[in-house]
Amino acid sequence: MSDHPPCAGCSGQPLAFGFSYAYQPIVDLAARQIFAHEALVRGPAGEGAGTVLAQVNADNRYRFDQACRVRAIETAARLGMQSRLSINFLPNAIQRPDLCIRSTLEAARLHGFPLERIIFESVEGERIADARWLAEVFREWQHHGFLTAIDDFGAGYAGLNLLADFQPDLVKLDMGLVRAVHRHPARQAIVRGVARICEELDIPVVAEGVEELDEARCLSDAGIRLMQGFLFCRPLFEGVGEAATLAWPALAPQAGGRQ
Repeated sequence: MSDHPPCAGCSGQPLAFGFSYAYQPIVDLAARQIFAHEALVRGPAGEGAGTVLAQVNADNRYRFDQACRVRAIETAARLGMQSRLSINFLPNAIQRPDLCIRSTLEAARLHGFPLERIIFESVEGERIADARWLAEVFREWQHHGFLTAIDDFGAGYAGLNLLADFQPDLVKLDMGLVRAVHRHPARQAIVRGVARICEELDIPVVAEGVEELDEARCLSDAGIRLMQGFLFCRPLFEGVGEAATLAWPALAPQAGGRQ
């Protein structure tokens, strides 16, 4: 790691703005259970993510990335979350993964949140200068017991090359592939192809942005059973979903899906 400077930005200096989280369930459609909740940044009173992200700049980027993970864990623990917790992180904000993970480890221990229930999502849509460096970050975090996920798969710059270098615990399909997939044969072919590749690599696939019943049916037919979107539940500001209160669509997923 000598090629990367020390984490000078990962200091304890507080941010000049506040933020909180909304949590959106990721569901296991076949089991009708909540698989995880994704932490989505919001303003202190539930304002949209843009109001927070507009205040992130080169000077506070590292501190914001650190604070996000700590706040997501702290809030999830306070809400009594029993599912896995999925947290987005900024790949280009990580300079020393062995150091940058310390505050997250401390937060998990302090709040009694098991490491094996924390998923780190890398946003593939963010330009990553070195996919091998991201793989190194992921491996370091897997070493500590965290789960890993490539987010927005199919929309970014790394694509299959990243998947060839590193096999995460989850792959999350970009919602651009999911949107109206039942009306687009090309998207269906791509989704089936990704699902087959991930099945061979023993990596479950999550479909993001599912809003229509026909989308869920089409994805289920492709063997995908982990889904996330408005069809099931909108993000809950400082709230945790419960399986009994979600909107479960009336469809029968194919038994052949392995997720």
